[in-house]
Amino acid sequence: MQKIKLRIPKTAFTRGLFFLVSDVVLFTAAFYLAFWLRFEGSIPEAERQTMWLYFCALLPLKIAWNAYFRLYNLTWALVGVPELLRVLKASLMGSLCLAAVVLLFQYHTNLPLIPRSVMLLDWLLSFLFIAALRVSKRLFLYDLRSPRSEGKRRVIIIGAGVAGEALVREIRRAVNGRYFPVGFIDDDPAKRGTYIQGVQVLGNRCDLPEIVGRFQVEEAIIAIPSAPAKEIRDIVNRLRLCHLRRIKIVPSINEFLEGNITLSNLRDIQLEDLLGREQVSIDMEQIASYLRDKRVLITGAAGSIGVELANQVARFSPSHLILFDVDETGIFYLENNIQERFRSLSFTCLVGDVRDENKVLRIMKQFQPQVVFHAAAYKHVPLMEVHPDEAIKVNVLGTIILARASCKYGVEKFVLISTDKAVNPTSVMGATKRVAEIIVCDLNHRSTTQFIAVRFGNVLGSRGSVVPLFQEQIRKGGPLTVTHPEMRRYFMTAQEAVLLVLQAGAIGRGGEVFVLDMGEPIRIVDLARELIRISGYEPDKDIPIVFTGIRPGEKLFEEVLTAEEGTEPTSHPKIFRARLTPLADSKELWDKVERLVKSAYDSDYSEAILLLQALVPTYQPSQEVKQLASQQQ
Repeated sequence: MQKIKLRIPKTAFTRGLFFLVSDVVLFTAAFYLAFWLRFEGSIPEAERQTMWLYFCALLPLKIAWNAYFRLYNLTWALVGVPELLRVLKASLMGSLCLAAVVLLFQYHTNLPLIPRSVMLLDWLLSFLFIAALRVSKRLFLYDLRSPRSEGKRRVIIIGAGVAGEALVREIRRAVNGRYFPVGFIDDDPAKRGTYIQGVQVLGNRCDLPEIVGRFQVEEAIIAIPSAPAKEIRDIVNRLRLCHLRRIKIVPSINEFLEGNITLSNLRDIQLEDLLGREQVSIDMEQIASYLRDKRVLITGAAGSIGVELANQVARFSPSHLILFDVDETGIFYLENNIQERFRSLSFTCLVGDVRDENKVLRIMKQFQPQVVFHAAAYKHVPLMEVHPDEAIKVNVLGTIILARASCKYGVEKFVLISTDKAVNPTSVMGATKRVAEIIVCDLNHRSTTQFIAVRFGNVLGSRGSVVPLFQEQIRKGGPLTVTHPEMRRYFMTAQEAVLLVLQAGAIGRGGEVFVLDMGEPIRIVDLARELIRISGYEPDKDIPIVFTGIRPGEKLFEEVLTAEEGTEPTSHPKIFRARLTPLADSKELWDKVERLVKSAYDSDYSEAILLLQALVPTYQPSQEVKQLASQQQ
């Protein structure tokens, strides 16, 4: 067997040797000083003779305990409380050894005992000397790196908690950084006037106008990772009243727990911070129980939900992750992202269409996935009103092909990503997604695969959604186009939606349609105004908002459940189970579905709309779709 040589870096060896030599000197000084203090500066000759004998027996033991507690392997500039605790333990063990040496000598010789006060003083002085040496470099660097205001941006930090303290520490480490912290703002009255990392807590959020003016604050950083959106909105509004336009925020609570509080991770306030909801609580072990060491397939992997699914599933250590999408550019970027973030993950990126049955079957045969997340779909409501045939091919036929292949190759769990637009649909897109739900619920009764559907609303910032459209319009100077003053939609962040989808997948036992708690719907016009403010402008003053009218297939207000369904609670407070209308005869259902797919390939819009109405009785076609169908007759 080839021997492995452990090479110690030269700098580490030099540092360890320096500490060793210094400890010998410091232990000697501490021991002598303990005697000198005990005898008030005049050590008797008899004590002086035995003193060094005891010390020669004690020194190797003290050095050994320092080595045992790894005091010669410290990173000098980063000594903190854990390292000082190790110094304390080593000093304590050294003193216990001194007591043992004294008793041993007394038992075997006639040497006089060392006074107990000397033992106590030796322990105290040894600890102080050794600790002072090891913390000296950090204290020196602390003073050297104390932020100076010259040429730096004067910043106020909102939140004097753990995140705020970590942030100031990062600012101090950045010798050439751009920030000078003038103080903390915190609502805890007990913290007022205290100092954290040398920075004072100046007051609470009500004091912001006075503090911003007095200290000439140029920027604010919100360092409260766990704060709900309501609190963030209040803080941001107060900062805006102080005419502060530069507002940054620390990462989310999830990133904070992973230790990602760095200056490079600070980001501008985003819409998700102001309109987001409470942090999602999930059962990590329950989710891991069906994802860990499993082969997982995600369709539509390059889309907004697909990308988030890929990143979240990867955290649960699947044995292999298969990412499938028709968008080659999206798959290219996703592959690079997964490679960078999850270096040890086994995964495969594939370009293909869920409508290509031969390819889907080949993928299933080759990779034998155990869990499937089906996120591939056409989602743009007005566009699908003009192309109902394409909506049917992707949303219905694509689901059929993937679901049947899952049955054939023994997939354990199949999760369909659905939408609130499937409820009482007024659009082709919504109707086709409802048909997809019906299909997987029927297949659940005829296979061992557990089929589950999960409905949720719009995802903030997803591709092609209203937020990127508004951002582009703001970049062009406006106006922002809103369809109707009372248009409302449910919104979730992609992370929240996906975490709840994963949790629903863990809860589901097959045949369920789960509904996510979407909170309160948001008026689109309020969304537009908030985006304008985040961008540093005033709505209707710097950038106008114009109303263009409701588009084909749109509703003013999206429902989550039909009136006849209702919901049942589950083990998770934000996930509900829909009480579904019993399915029609299976044979009749599949006859209609096959005719629906055929009508799409024949571009027979009139027949397609009639079949969608037969399959989804609550579907109310828009006038535009009716006109499109009548033009063919």
